[in-house]
Amino acid sequence: MALLLLSIFAASVASALVPLINVEAILAVAASQQPGITVALVLAATIGQMAGKVLWYWGGMHVDRAPWVHKHLQKPKVAASLDRWHARAEGRPAFTAGLLLLSAAVGLPPYALTAVLAGVLRVPFWIFLVTGLVGRGLRFWAVVAGTTSLLELW
Repeated sequence: MALLLLSIFAASVASALVPLINVEAILAVAASQQPGITVALVLAATIGQMAGKVLWYWGGMHVDRAPWVHKHLQKPKVAASLDRWHARAEGRPAFTAGLLLLSAAVGLPPYALTAVLAGVLRVPFWIFLVTGLVGRGLRFWAVVAGTTSLLELW
């Protein structure tokens, strides 16, 4: 069981960094093979995903250090868009937390993008982390519970 959970954790980190890797599919297969460890699977996947998303967040905080990104951020259209997002997020922690929670739970807007944007906008780390853990936990719980429920019906 420990090897399975470690594999889920590693796949979740990889999925967080490379969005083409579908951790939900991997999690569904794991849940079908080991239906009795639902909580452990959800925790391994959630913690792994957030370990990877923290790197996206951190990258967003330091993205302007890259010369080509800094140059791109100086373009009027991009700067105006970033200013609008600053205005939306600043002083509205409930809106920011709600958007991050929605993105983490359902993937709209894509969570990799909102993680970077949260870093760029300097959203407090604890808001990013708590909403991400709750949202991803709910998402993975739905995948595991849905898989086991379907298997019970079968």
